[in-house]
Amino acid sequence: MTTPSRRDFMGAAAAAVSGVATGSVAAPLAASAADVCPVDAMAAEISAKLFADDGMARPVPETPTVSDLAKGLDRTLVLGGGGEYYVAWYCGFFHGLFEKGVDLNIAEMVVGTSAGAYAGSSLTSGHFQHLRLTFDFFGHFPSLFAKLAPLSSPNASQKRAREINFSVKNGDQASIRAIGHAALAADNRVNGPAVERLAALLTDDSTTGWPVARMYTTANDCYTGERLVIDQGVARKNNIPLAHAAGASSSLPGVIGPTLLGQRFCMDGGISKTWAHTDLVAGSRRAIVITLTNGYEGSLLSASRTTSTRRSTRSWRQGRRPC
Repeated sequence: MTTPSRRDFMGAAAAAVSGVATGSVAAPLAASAADVCPVDAMAAEISAKLFADDGMARPVPETPTVSDLAKGLDRTLVLGGGGEYYVAWYCGFFHGLFEKGVDLNIAEMVVGTSAGAYAGSSLTSGHFQHLRLTFDFFGHFPSLFAKLAPLSSPNASQKRAREINFSVKNGDQASIRAIGHAALAADNRVNGPAVERLAALLTDDSTTGWPVARMYTTANDCYTGERLVIDQGVARKNNIPLAHAAGASSSLPGVIGPTLLGQRFCMDGGISKTWAHTDLVAGSRRAIVITLTNGYEGSLLSASRTTSTRRSTRSWRQGRRPC
C-alpha cells in the first residue's frame, strides 16, 4: 500500500467512513460508522473520565488565541527541538549571550520542547551557570548521548515507528495517535532509567523536583494523541521531576522511550502541528522564539525551516528588540 493510502486510511478511520477501491473490487478500508464509532466513543469516554483530573492535556487552538498561561506577562521564551546536536548548539548560544551580558533567564515563562526542554530546564534551574564554567562539556555532549543511545540497525518495530512518524503529514489528533501507537509498540533500547540519566546530564537537581514555576515542557500522549503541557503545579500533582519531563519531551518514536509521565506514556513534544508550541505564550508582551522552523508549523507539515531563524538573527544584528 502506498503512503498516501495509509494517510487516507487514518483519515477514513477517524471519520468512520468506508475505504477505497482496489482493482475491480471495492474493498472497505474501515468498518462502517455503526461498527467503529461506538467503540471509539466508548474508549475516548473512558480515557477522558480517568485522566481528566491530571491536568496535563491542553488542546492546540485552531485559531490564534490568547493563552491563559501567558496573558499579562512581559517576557516569554520558547525553545524548540532539534536533536542532541541542537542541545549542544543551545548551550553554546546561551554561553555566548551570557558573555555579552544578555541573560535569557529573565523570561517570566519558558516553554521547552525536546532539545529545548533540556536547554530550558538547565537554564531555569540555574545548573547551566555551573556547566558553562566547564564549557568543554558541551562539545562532548553528542558523544555522551551516543553512548547512552548507541547507533545500531533499527529493528522492525523501530522502523515502523520511524517510518510512520516521517510519513505522516497531517497534524490532527488521529495522525499523532497513529504515531503514538507505533511508538508504544517499538522495542527501543533507551527507556526509563536511561532517559532519566540523559536528562540528568543537564538538569542536575531537577531530577527530584520542579525548581521554578516558570518552566513548561511539552509532550504527546501516545495513546490518545493529546498535547500535554507540564508545569510546576501539574508536575507536583503527578509527581513528575523536571528532568523526567524533559526526557519525555525528547522521546522520539523508534529511538527513545516512550516515557511515563504520571500514568501516560508520552513521546516527543515536537510531533505536533505546532512544533515549538508558540501558542502557549500568545498574549505575552514580548516573546523570543528559538526554533528550526517558523515556530508554529512543524515536522508534520510542509513548512519553511528557516524563516524564524533568519528573522531573529537579523533582529539581533540590527539591534532591534525581538517581539
